[in-house]
Amino acid sequence: MIIVADNLQITDPAIDHAVREENPAPIRELVKACEMAGAHAIDINSGPLSKEPEKRMTFLVETVQSVTNLPLFIDTANPDAMAAGLSVCQNRAVINGFSLEPKKLDAILPLAAAHDADIIGYLLYPDSHVPPDAAERLAIAVEIHAACAGAGLDPARLIIDPIIAPLAWADGTTQNTEILALLRQLPDLLGYPVRTIGGLSNLTTGPAPREKKRLMERTYLPMLAASGLSFVLMNVLHRRSIETAKACNALTAGGIFSWASLP
Repeated sequence: MIIVADNLQITDPAIDHAVREENPAPIRELVKACEMAGAHAIDINSGPLSKEPEKRMTFLVETVQSVTNLPLFIDTANPDAMAAGLSVCQNRAVINGFSLEPKKLDAILPLAAAHDADIIGYLLYPDSHVPPDAAERLAIAVEIHAACAGAGLDPARLIIDPIIAPLAWADGTTQNTEILALLRQLPDLLGYPVRTIGGLSNLTTGPAPREKKRLMERTYLPMLAASGLSFVLMNVLHRRSIETAKACNALTAGGIFSWASLP
């Protein structure tokens, strides 16, 4: 699994303040800490950026790439901000992301071909609701794949996000078991080794003791890895969770195992 840091979020008051004040220092320090912790890529989660979206996304992307060469996942629902971020991104870029929602099909998906970027497709209904099971998610995956082809995008550019469900939902454990089945079935369904990504923090959304949340992260991670997940989006500063992710990679990498590969 490629480990994508989800630590850089506009919902963090320190990051929000740094963006509003155009102060790069806190952002740079966070990105350097994420890379040192073991991140293979950085997600820049700017939220909708309703105020000065192009300017603020440009600031974020330029600030992050000033201290890392890692791939950048540009994570916003605002197409103007997305386009601005892509236009200044010198690192490898991934668009995070689009769904069957008409606005995203029309405004976000075409940016992938225009900027020669990978793109994440969310397995959501057009009204942004989450499907209840693997069968419904698989049907949406076929539509997402077709949408990419219709936009002139190489299917190899697509990364599918099945949408990990919060355990707090009434059917949260059932949905997340269904996701494991979906990860195993997707390559056969689409006819090629489609890449997948899961947002691990979704699993523990809602109030719960911190240590219990992290226990569930560490428990679900190996299940995702064994099911073939390509990318995991996670808080890389959760020390024991990142150790688990690295151990999963050591077990699934193939070849000769080395204890030196463990943290």
